[in-house]
Amino acid sequence: MSLTSSRTLGLALFLLAFSGCATAPASPPGPPPPQNLLGSTDELQLVTELSLNLADQYGGDHILVLLEIDGTLLTMKPGQGENPCGSSSMDTSASMMQPAQADAAELVRRIQAAGMKVIVLTSRGPDCSLQTFTELSSNGFSFTATAWPPRDGYPGPFLPEGGVRPVLYDNGVFFVADQDKGVMLKALLEKTSDPRPVLIVMADPSRESLNAVMKTFSWTGTKVHAWHYTREPAVAPGS
Repeated sequence: MSLTSSRTLGLALFLLAFSGCATAPASPPGPPPPQNLLGSTDELQLVTELSLNLADQYGGDHILVLLEIDGTLLTMKPGQGENPCGSSSMDTSASMMQPAQADAAELVRRIQAAGMKVIVLTSRGPDCSLQTFTELSSNGFSFTATAWPPRDGYPGPFLPEGGVRPVLYDNGVFFVADQDKGVMLKALLEKTSDPRPVLIVMADPSRESLNAVMKTFSWTGTKVHAWHYTREPAVAPGS
């Protein structure tokens, strides 16, 4: 081997050894992997602020927010009874309900403005859809623009996989007819080709419903932040 070749080989080995000792610049740390969470609150602002924080970390388009109507967004007005879908509630020209808290609609709009998918997941059945949309609209709620696709929903009730009664998904409102919310939500998400959300944020007055969703998604890549909403309905003066 010539002297020139030996020097070239030596230089190459030196550079290789030096590069092995050099440390590559550290990449900026990303957000921590999402985790399941079960909490309790009587304030929708907490759910809103945490949802906005999650959107900053993971991107709003990767988060699906689920809200119940009865006992979370709305409560019955004094003197209107307890069943919003009973026979006496079939007058769809006016709402018999009021916001569970005065700023509920404003808080929901803040979540929607952050780019998250926001829908209603309600135990109501498809036969209560007209009254439901009257109540939501009268109280400043709309979920069409932030609905999980398809935005307009499906043309009529359908029997989902794992269901025993038809359900309805219409303009961002999913009527599951008192069936397991976890199983019904999974069936809805599987009807579309969109990737599943990274995170589900859910507010509901029913621990059973929260546990059902957490159980269904426990073996998937989707994590659930489940919030038990505990605010008591307002009591009318003198009652």
